[in-house]
Amino acid sequence: MTTPPTFAVPGGGEVSAEWSYARGPVAPLIEKSIAGVLADTVARCGDGEALVVRHQNVRHTWKELARQVERTARGLVGLGLKPGDRAGIWASNCAEWVYLQYAASLARVVLVNVNPAYRSHELRYVLRKSHMKALFLNERDSRADYRSILEESRNGEDLPLEHAIYLGQQRWLDMLDCGADLPPQAAQPEDVANIQYTSGTTGSPKGVLLTHRNLVNDGAAIASYLEATSADRICAPVPLYHCFGSVIASMAALVSGATLILPCAQFDALATLKAIQEERATAVYGVPTMFIAELNHPEFRRFDFSSLRTGVMAGSPCPIETMRQVVEEMHCPELTICYGQTECSPVCTMSRVHDSIELRVSTVGCPLPNVEIKVVSTSTGEMLPVGGLGELCVRGFLVMKGYDNDPEATAAAVDSDGWLHTGDLAIMQPSGYFRMRGRAKETVIRGGENIYPREVEEYLMTNPKVADVYVVGLPDERLGETVCAWIRLKPGVTATEDEIRNFCRGTIAYFKVPQYVRFVDSFPLTVTGKIQKFMIRDFEIRERGLEKAANIATA
Repeated sequence: MTTPPTFAVPGGGEVSAEWSYARGPVAPLIEKSIAGVLADTVARCGDGEALVVRHQNVRHTWKELARQVERTARGLVGLGLKPGDRAGIWASNCAEWVYLQYAASLARVVLVNVNPAYRSHELRYVLRKSHMKALFLNERDSRADYRSILEESRNGEDLPLEHAIYLGQQRWLDMLDCGADLPPQAAQPEDVANIQYTSGTTGSPKGVLLTHRNLVNDGAAIASYLEATSADRICAPVPLYHCFGSVIASMAALVSGATLILPCAQFDALATLKAIQEERATAVYGVPTMFIAELNHPEFRRFDFSSLRTGVMAGSPCPIETMRQVVEEMHCPELTICYGQTECSPVCTMSRVHDSIELRVSTVGCPLPNVEIKVVSTSTGEMLPVGGLGELCVRGFLVMKGYDNDPEATAAAVDSDGWLHTGDLAIMQPSGYFRMRGRAKETVIRGGENIYPREVEEYLMTNPKVADVYVVGLPDERLGETVCAWIRLKPGVTATEDEIRNFCRGTIAYFKVPQYVRFVDSFPLTVTGKIQKFMIRDFEIRERGLEKAANIATA
C-alpha cells in the first residue's frame, strides 16, 4: 500500500483516519556533525554550564568543555587513529566519556560503546567484531577489575587492538599531551559516528551503525518534544554506553544547550535525589526501576523537587502507576515517555510535555518530527486499519545505516522502502499515538537492558553438563522482566541452580545471569518439534506466583 491519505493533528504531524499510519511534524534537519553542533552551541551558550559530573567534582561551561574535547581529539589523532578508525569506550559514567563522545567526531573516529557489564566472553567478541584500534577504560571500579577482564579477553587472540588506555592514568595524560593536528576535512552528516551493540535478530550481538545525522537529529527531536532550552538542567543517572545516556541525554543537551548532570558513575538512588535538589535540575531521566528505587528510598521525603518540570521514562515498559507517582510525588508535571530501539537512534515515538496525563501514562507517544510510523500485519506485512495489533515499523532520518559488516541482517531489518521492522507489537489510536503490546521478537528487557535469549542459551550450552536449554523472560515487579532458564542435563549428571548461576557470573554480563533455573526432562513442543516458549513462561508465572507482576499495566 502507498502512503494513505492523512489529516493534520494538533501540535503538528498527520494521521490516517483509516489506516495505522502517522507521521510527525516536518522540521528542518540538522546537516552537521556532532562536532559541528558542539561549535554552534558553544557560539550560542559559551558561558553557560554544559557538564556537571558530581562524583568527579567536574564542572564545565560550554567553552571549557570544547577545550577539553579538542585536546582529547588531538590526542586521538596523536595515537595514530585515522578517519574511519574505531575506538571503544568501556566505562561507567564519567567526564572522559563525554569528552571522547564529542572528540571522536572532531577526530573523525568512530566511537564504539562497550557495556561496562561485559565480561571476557562478550568483550572478546566485540573487540574482534568491531576491529577497534583503541580502547579507553577504567582499571577497576566497585563492579569489576577491567584490566583483568581485558587481559583474559586478549589471551591467545589475534585482535586489532593497539592501544588500551586507562582513564585518568599516565597513559591517558600522555595521550592528551601528545596531540596532533586534526583532520583537515570535517566529518559529514552521513558518516558513521557511533557503533552500539544490540542483539538484532539473532543470538550474536550486532554492531548498529549510527551516523551523525541519526544522532544529532534524534537528539534535536527529543529536545523539541521536551521543550528543552539552555535554561534546562538534565539529571541523567542513566548509563552513557546505552542510547538513553549517549543520545536522549547527551545529544539532547548538546543540541539545546541544556546542562547535563551526571550524578554518579553507576546508578545510585540517593546520589540522584541529592543531585536533583542541589543542582536544581529541571529534568530527570531514568528507566522505571530507577524511578521506583528513588520513590521508595527511605530519605525520599526530605528532598525538594520543586525545580523539576519534566523528564523521560524509557528503556523498558513503563508501569502506569509508577509514571503517575513520578508526576505527582517528584513534581514532574511534564514527564514524558519515549519508545524506540538502538536501530532507530533510539527514539521514534515520544509524548509531548503538554499532552494530558492520561495520554502520557497510557501510550508511548506519537512520531517524532520527520518520522513515519505504521503498524503492519505480522503475517502479510500489509498496513492494518486503525486499532489493529501488529508490528510497528518506522522510517525516516533516524533509521540506522545498517549492521556493521552484515548486509543480510540489515536487509532483514530494513526493507527496500526504508522501513525498519522493529519486531515490537503495537496498536495505533485514532489520535496517532501508540500503545505497545509486547514483542514479536524474544528480546527480554531487564531494567532497561536488552537480553537476547539465544545468546544466553548459546553460552549455557558451553557448560559440559548441559544437554539443552531454553531461556525466557518472566515478569518482575521491579525490573520489568528477568531471565529464566529451563535446562535439560546430560544423562548421569546433576547440577544445582547456584552452580548454573556461578558458571555465568564473571563471564557474561550480570543482567544476563538467570534469576530462575529449572531442570527438566523435556520441553513443550509443537507437533513439528518447535519449542513453545509461551508455555514455559505461562507455567513459570503460575508456579512462582508471578501473576501480579504479569498484570502490571504498562504504556
